[in-house]
Amino acid sequence: MRCRRCGGAAVLELRRHNAAFCAPDFLAFFRNQVREAIRRHRMFTHDEPVLVAVSGGKDSLALWDVLIEEGYRTTGLYLDLGIFDYSVESRARCEAFAAARGAPLMVVRVADEVGAPVPVIKEVTRRPPCSGCGLSKRYLMNKVALEHGFPVVATGHNLDDEAATLLGSVLHWQIDALARQAPALPATHPKLVRRVKPLYRLSELETAAYAFLRRIDYIVEECPFARGATSLAHKELLSRLEEASPGAKHNFLFGFLERARPAFERVEAATLQECTRCGQVTTGPVCAFCRLADQVKRAVGAGRA
Repeated sequence: MRCRRCGGAAVLELRRHNAAFCAPDFLAFFRNQVREAIRRHRMFTHDEPVLVAVSGGKDSLALWDVLIEEGYRTTGLYLDLGIFDYSVESRARCEAFAAARGAPLMVVRVADEVGAPVPVIKEVTRRPPCSGCGLSKRYLMNKVALEHGFPVVATGHNLDDEAATLLGSVLHWQIDALARQAPALPATHPKLVRRVKPLYRLSELETAAYAFLRRIDYIVEECPFARGATSLAHKELLSRLEEASPGAKHNFLFGFLERARPAFERVEAATLQECTRCGQVTTGPVCAFCRLADQVKRAVGAGRA
């Protein structure tokens, strides 16, 4: 294989682009895709501080690496979920990454905010762990950004993640979720910050290749609670389709964003108000996070009695 740009020996073939690249040209391609995502959706400027949510995995650390290289003012946010050795190791990866680049990193323990780590939340709620975990992460990312003056939170969701989320929403025709699915969500309330996904144009394979070529030390293991998650089944199904028809994931996601999403955006949005307990944005008197925290603290308190 020959590199499409320089004609030298290629190290990576991207079938969906009908192209191959050498290492330097692939890194340039990857950064260009991130630049285009930021430019096209006006995600943020060089004058704005950006809070980057990092998990210790390849996607979020690759994103942080690109933004640092591009000269953005970034701070990492690691949410310690308290998931046994997995959280210990993922936090260590984030701390090592930040230290090596002289970048600031904030660490927030979910247990301090909710009253217990994710494994206990799972037992208390008797619901899939991704439910309480996802709710906690969304709430805390917005809360930390507001408290520290960040107008925007960037996450490492890639093309595979977004296509799998879209498939799940379509299979259940979740109208509200389809209206919200976008590379950039604006702040629709004074207590909501912008949320952006600069990697949405890049596949999981491409982010893994970037992390490898940049020698980023990331945690390879999946979250132990992710086993059996429907999102992984959706990813597997789309990957099989991609293997048979390169570009299928891109066409599915981008076709929705360009042709279908505008119709869902016209659906009347829910009225937002401030939670009477914590002041964060919700659709009812008390937000879901406060209700979850109450449930967890009652259960934990009863167990200690």
